[in-house]
Amino acid sequence: MKAIVNARHRTESSPVLIRPSAEDDWQTLKTVFLAALLDSPTAFGLSYATAAAYSEQQWRECASGQTQPQYLVAIVQGQAVGLIGDAISRSREYNLIAMWVHSKCRGLGIAGRLVNAIQARAIERGQQRVVLRVSPDNTCAVGLYRRHGFQFLPEREALANQPGINVQKMEWKSGG
Repeated sequence: MKAIVNARHRTESSPVLIRPSAEDDWQTLKTVFLAALLDSPTAFGLSYATAAAYSEQQWRECASGQTQPQYLVAIVQGQAVGLIGDAISRSREYNLIAMWVHSKCRGLGIAGRLVNAIQARAIERGQQRVVLRVSPDNTCAVGLYRRHGFQFLPEREALANQPGINVQKMEWKSGG
């Protein structure tokens, strides 16, 4: 990732590939996910220590797309610079989770492309609604989600691994 993040101008002119992870991508997913947890530890419902302790088999399962959540990765110059996930909750809601882009690649439209990919996947899977949970204080993330049609709902809860942080539910509706 060093070649990409040290040369922002090259990232700006390089194509970005957004694709689902596959089992063989387990090391890539592990690297980008751990980087996300180090960079933004309060934005995820999982701690770095927990994720770092996953076995190779657990990472392979996470990357395989055969279990939930499923992950998409953003690739620039052959390196993963972002990720996003989706999962169907017990209440049958289609959830956007684990959204992250490397700090040196922010502002280049990668986050928007990741969100668009999840919205497209939702529609392809017959879902008319996508929900997510975000801290209202995370103004950059809230702004991104609002630009992509998400609206706040009056539902709040404490973040699973950070009980001092409250997140609020947002939703996007297809055609809305």
